Amino acid sequence: MAALWERADLRVLALLLVLAILVAVGAFTEPDTFLRVSNARNILTQSSIIGVVAVGMTLVIIGGGIDLSVGAIVALASVWGTTVATQDFGFGGILFTSVLVAVGCGLVNGVLIAYGNLVPFIATLAMLASARGLAVWISDGKTQRITAENASVTDLSLPSARVLGIPPLVLIFAGIAVLGWLLLNRTSFGRRTVAVGGNPEAARLAGIDIRRQRLYLYVLSGLCCGIAAFMLTVQTGSGQNTNGNLYELDAIAAAIIGGTLLSGGRGTIIGSVLGVLVFTTITNIFSLNNLQSDVQQIFKGAIIVAAVLIQNRTSRTAAET
Repeated sequence: MAALWERADLRVLALLLVLAILVAVGAFTEPDTFLRVSNARNILTQSSIIGVVAVGMTLVIIGGGIDLSVGAIVALASVWGTTVATQDFGFGGILFTSVLVAVGCGLVNGVLIAYGNLVPFIATLAMLASARGLAVWISDGKTQRITAENASVTDLSLPSARVLGIPPLVLIFAGIAVLGWLLLNRTSFGRRTVAVGGNPEAARLAGIDIRRQRLYLYVLSGLCCGIAAFMLTVQTGSGQNTNGNLYELDAIAAAIIGGTLLSGGRGTIIGSVLGVLVFTTITNIFSLNNLQSDVQQIFKGAIIVAAVLIQNRTSRTAAET
């Protein structure tokens, strides 16, 4: 256990070192822009939405699953939450509908996987296609904007809404990350999640209801998607069927480079948060230097491959010792 803790600490330190290097690169290439407080605030805000999704994804992966539908669920929740009928209920109606729709999708995923014995990859892939298609159908392929009567929703993205200079979206992300860390590290739910992901048979023999635990994890992932959908609505002032595009890849990548084992049983919320910050900082540096997005994607892909190779090497070393 001590060895695992030491390795976890080393991964966090390594990610902090990577962030420090990226900051140095950004400061060297674009010192007049990158080092501004407004740019740091922009990086944190851009990290917030995908960061909330990554918290839910991390819990699912630690529990031995995967969720490819998170981006589509965010799109569906944002579209359903901004329909004319929903907006009639104001701020609360938009938030409640976004969360309810996403939790419902997570519940469907959980039931199919835990009780329908579907492979997580297949079940969530089916949800990806269905949710994205439903989002297009509900919105008729059009952008649904927040009406003037519900301007209080978008007011959360204004400078006047900041708390001690921190945007509300960043505070929401920080709150979700803290709750996710407490859930994973300070509750029996977290211990059951690690047990189910690490060795399902041993967990079953220990009296853990594996199916119910997996169901809860996908519902939690849906909850995170619903919150992220509302945050995206706040940021853009609209709901679109194209929202959440490739969120599943970004969330999985953040979890992987944060030290979450793809086979389950190991991972940290802190690592995933740092993983999100690493990718967002890379995107920011590339944008400030007017570099092409395809090069950025290649660079991110190389980081993911390197992280997986390091994971495999670490796992083999641990098995040998």
